[in-house]
Amino acid sequence: MPKRIAAFGEVMMRLQVPGYELLTQGSSLNYSFSGTGVNVSAALARLGHEGSLITRLPDNSVGDAAASFLRKLGILPHFLHRGGKYLGMYFLENGFGVRPGRVTYTNRQESSFNTAPPDAYDYEAIAGRIDVVHFCGISLAMNDGVRAHMKALARAVKARGGTVVFDCNYRPAHWGEGGYALAKPHYEEMLQLSDIVMMNEQDAIHTLGMPTSQAERREQLVELIPAVARSFDLAAVAGTHRQINGDNTHSLQGYLYKDGTFSFSDKLTFAVYDRIGAGDAYTSGIVHGELERFAPGRTVNFAAAAAMLAHTVVGDTPMSSERDIVRAMTDAAGDVER
Repeated sequence: MPKRIAAFGEVMMRLQVPGYELLTQGSSLNYSFSGTGVNVSAALARLGHEGSLITRLPDNSVGDAAASFLRKLGILPHFLHRGGKYLGMYFLENGFGVRPGRVTYTNRQESSFNTAPPDAYDYEAIAGRIDVVHFCGISLAMNDGVRAHMKALARAVKARGGTVVFDCNYRPAHWGEGGYALAKPHYEEMLQLSDIVMMNEQDAIHTLGMPTSQAERREQLVELIPAVARSFDLAAVAGTHRQINGDNTHSLQGYLYKDGTFSFSDKLTFAVYDRIGAGDAYTSGIVHGELERFAPGRTVNFAAAAAMLAHTVVGDTPMSSERDIVRAMTDAAGDVER
């Protein structure tokens, strides 16, 4: 049966320079709406669940455009609130070769989402209408008001027996100087409320301050993730390791730690059309596999294939169906489908 899944997060306007131009070169911008919560709720809706977004949009024509865009993605409007004046924006310049992609944020702290008052959301009412809630560390970095909403909503869902998913997704630029020390207590509190967590050994080392005796990333992962799962009583922990190759391809391998055992996906190597949002596709694949009770090996390979496909689609939001992902797990790229 499809699950009722809601993601808590900000809707942002994405302004992209065409192709691989720099902002200093371009004379036009393509706009769309995105955000981690948008990506996760839309991806899970495409996988057959009821996807909703818990957010606050400005009460103006920009908010209307964002709401219309969300409807096109199949996101249900149950928990869309209106108020405030601004939508956060970011400018995207695609990277190429040795030049990395670049994201530049603007007007974010003044957005309707990040200025939502304490009574903006009815936590108990929301918790009573969903089975799963998803949170992201990017929202956790915004301000104390957003953090208070996250924790209150997580407690309400947890109290009703729902599933809490938390993607650590630590972004140094959002936390600022001394960010790890500032972030640690908030991450620990969210982890205590969570069931499924997206993280890797870097989160354990830097954000949680855990020591390791290992030098290689894989060995660090195997040492630290079981300790995190035990400390916070987590049902599942998942994440990825990415390698950027000299020929502009990327290689990706996912992992899932569950019931005291690691499962690793096949290592996938692929060309990249648009990288933004691929991590949200992986998260959605893990959540879908857990909800559908896939075997761990199938879940992690499904999630890795979902992430790979997300690199092939323009825009942040994953657009693949379950059939697309299952096919990608077994078939190499071929001729045109006719």
